[in-house]
Amino acid sequence: MITPKCPSIHIARQVMQTAMDTDVKSNFYPPLFFRRMVCALLLCLLSAAAHAQNDPGQSPRQRILIDQGWRFMRYPGQDSLGQDQEPDSLYYDKRPQVTDHNDQKVADTRADITGKTGGVGGVKSWILPTANKFIKDTADWYPHPVGKSPGQDFAFVQADFNDGHWQKVNLPHDWAIDKEFYKGDPVPVGGGMGRLPVQGVAWYRKKLNIPAADKGKRIFLDMDGAMSYAEVWLNGHLVGGWPYGYSSFRLDLTAFVHPGGMNQLAIRLDNPASSSRWYPGAGIYRNVWLVKVNPVHIDQYGTYVTTQEVSANKALVRLEVKLNNQSGNTADLRVVSSVYALDEKGNVTGEPLAGFTPVELRLAKGKAATALATAQLNNPRLWQPVGFTKDINRYQASRYEIRSLVYNQKGQLLDEYQTKFGIRDIQYDANRGLIVNGHKVRIQGVNQHHDLGALGAAFNRSAALRQLEILKEMGCNAIRFSHNPPDPQLLDLTDSMGLLVIDEINDCWQKGKNPLDFHLIFDDWYEALLRSFVRRDRNHPSIMQWSFGNEVGEQYTDSAGAALAKRLHDIVHEEDPTRPASASMNYARPLMPFGRVMDVLNLNYQGEGIRDAPAYAGLQGIHTSPLYDSFHHQFADKMIISSESASTLSTRGTYVFPVTKYNSAPASDTSGGDPRNLWVSDYGLYTAAFGASPDKVFAAQDQHPFVAGEFVWSGFDYLGEPTPYYAAKGSYSGIIDLAGFKKDRYYLYQARWRPDYPMAHILPSWTLPGREGIVTPVHVFSSGDEAELFINGISQGKRYKTPYTYRFRWDSAVYEPGNIKVVTYKNGKLWATESLNTAGAPAAIRLTANTDTIHLAERSLAFIKAEVIDDKGNLVPDAQNSIHFTIRAVEADTDANARQVKIWATDNGDPADLHCFASDNRKAFSGKALCIVGPSSTNKENKLANDRDSYKVERAIIYIDAECEGLKSARLPIYINQ
Repeated sequence: MITPKCPSIHIARQVMQTAMDTDVKSNFYPPLFFRRMVCALLLCLLSAAAHAQNDPGQSPRQRILIDQGWRFMRYPGQDSLGQDQEPDSLYYDKRPQVTDHNDQKVADTRADITGKTGGVGGVKSWILPTANKFIKDTADWYPHPVGKSPGQDFAFVQADFNDGHWQKVNLPHDWAIDKEFYKGDPVPVGGGMGRLPVQGVAWYRKKLNIPAADKGKRIFLDMDGAMSYAEVWLNGHLVGGWPYGYSSFRLDLTAFVHPGGMNQLAIRLDNPASSSRWYPGAGIYRNVWLVKVNPVHIDQYGTYVTTQEVSANKALVRLEVKLNNQSGNTADLRVVSSVYALDEKGNVTGEPLAGFTPVELRLAKGKAATALATAQLNNPRLWQPVGFTKDINRYQASRYEIRSLVYNQKGQLLDEYQTKFGIRDIQYDANRGLIVNGHKVRIQGVNQHHDLGALGAAFNRSAALRQLEILKEMGCNAIRFSHNPPDPQLLDLTDSMGLLVIDEINDCWQKGKNPLDFHLIFDDWYEALLRSFVRRDRNHPSIMQWSFGNEVGEQYTDSAGAALAKRLHDIVHEEDPTRPASASMNYARPLMPFGRVMDVLNLNYQGEGIRDAPAYAGLQGIHTSPLYDSFHHQFADKMIISSESASTLSTRGTYVFPVTKYNSAPASDTSGGDPRNLWVSDYGLYTAAFGASPDKVFAAQDQHPFVAGEFVWSGFDYLGEPTPYYAAKGSYSGIIDLAGFKKDRYYLYQARWRPDYPMAHILPSWTLPGREGIVTPVHVFSSGDEAELFINGISQGKRYKTPYTYRFRWDSAVYEPGNIKVVTYKNGKLWATESLNTAGAPAAIRLTANTDTIHLAERSLAFIKAEVIDDKGNLVPDAQNSIHFTIRAVEADTDANARQVKIWATDNGDPADLHCFASDNRKAFSGKALCIVGPSSTNKENKLANDRDSYKVERAIIYIDAECEGLKSARLPIYINQ
């Protein structure tokens, strides 16, 4: 938290400047001007005095990350199929028995599961009151039970319980990701949820040292996400909980805290199998914070910033500050706020740029109230989405910060709160699409699940940043977080990088898609979840739209489903009326009432048609003709987005022959699929049964220019939902594989989304032993409009892009080992070339990394790519050599520094590879493997070892070695910073 020595001095200056400006613009009246100046000076003096009484540099608000030194235990015996018996009596509620464990369902299967919870026992009644803060009508609040709370005598919540034999972990933590995969069927967790042991009940414990000086403070526990059914005890008392694993939530610990000593925190999580269509992760997989404030303070998610009258000359900034008086007395308060500019790293720069008119109010004890103020910012730097310049790396997502200070009548500083925001004007035009700051922005987006591949669900900022940078390089300018709220840090990244966002809350409502998914708690929790979701995220400038559902079963229930959709829509708008709210539709047609509720139309696959092309004839499931025109005609005033498009399937660098003659075809064992290896051809033509190739999607969008753009399913492969091969562990739909390596499709999107970037890409690889003399179609992706192909120097002819074609095809090319080269042109001029050589036998390993430095305190990671190459340096694209990774220190006295880092995981992008992620051995897939290296601990007390001269070392060096029998090994230096 950045706290100026006396921030109110800066604000007083703003008050004085405002007074001067006001009197200059109006008729100058000396007495009034003098009074204004005296008030500003008094505020300045009072503020300085208040700060002098406080600990220098100490904010009245403390937000402490408590990520280290936790103890963890998952109950044993939870890996057997059909494990339904709770290991203790502290479960949230009785769940329905699951009899069908089959998770091999097509993604657009109708959601119609209606089983409910209920039964004797459970702590649900003690957890439900946590929702009250976000339920508008107090008559609907859940009563808090009286008497002895559940678990008060349970051993794990007691301070004297010896948890020394429990595993020591640091947060964020995913308990399943480093375990062995389940293989075969039946298993407790199948391919749909990622084949990892996410299921079961587990406990986390941590001691909190609360100083005696905190007596009288309000103390809160803020959890950014815990999977799932979280229940929290402090010093033996059940404080509350939150069942939805993707939401952030707060618990008030104050009544149970013992200041001046150790306090025992205990958290129970319960993650059922058959609860998700993808890998949910497990554990406390996001950050946890301890927040300490005065009894009079700014509330959770307590500020709301909107901008009006946005132009290049000025912007009117409107600020709401919600105050909470949890003291025993009425409080006379003064709220003073000012605006600062942020640099590209999010740090405050310079003096305040504008001040809000101070707000004075009287707040009764036990009450909350909102202070409203406005400020004019002249010549604002507008927040712009990526793509406004040809240089995708140019910083353009300008942001600001508001610092809000709360004083009592004595001038004492009671609270300080920072709010980052951006200034931009967004319009949603039914004919032109998305208009940002007066400019049309074509949405070039992808869908992203929340896991980070081999790292699982445990959030890591550097891993998320790597993903976004790879997407940005492709030309992506938008992310739909499907189908749940992301980690708050991820929205900070999209804000800073200029990526537009659809923020989504859940995947189902009352009708479930899996026996134990969100539908079980929907009726009790939907209002609290929606309101907390919007309040948490609404100040992020990257968010362009709220999504309150995805492909829900209520699409099928006509007016009843539309009525429920309207209820959810209205809740979102009560919390934020400035953005549109919608739910994505894959079934609701233009004449059905469901779409009338939506502010914009989010169509999943319907625009280009579902199972409507010749290659899809006879498939079971939803069938629709292309519906863009029909929706546009029926809803002439609503913008249309393809919120899910394509769902093309492939495994990187694998090619299955023959190649379909169609421009889009469903993947199957006999067309595009390899059932023996569980691979799908990387030509980018094969799709899920309901999907379409990029080529078909591009054509449909180009033929309907009123469509605002698309969100491809999906940007990265993700764990779980491995259509079409559920014996695998992860999806096939990503443009980028699970390891972060680009599939061939990546370059097709880059060619379309970055038309001014000279590039050309050939597929397949030109190392195809056994295909000599056989017809082997060659496709080229390029941003050029003309291409000529050469095989061993012989022209195969020129190809030209005609309307609604997006790739160059030489479908009669014959494979001959040697060299293949393409030369592309644009507007008759040389544009870009690419050349591939047939690789020889594997000879060596080549290492490269996305960074040369690991920062211990930031938990940053290095992603190291290992490539198997021949003796001429060519990638061997069919190599499958097993590579062993090791961290080494060259000099003995730097061994301690080598111990500061570890191999977090290895991967290769093959969804069928069920070798444990935590292994330091990995078989290459299509010639590549990945090693992820990072801090061995998040303990910020760890220091780099001193060198021989015993002075403090701030930068050390270690080496990553990659070895394989029969190949020349490789070594890569990596620096370590404190």
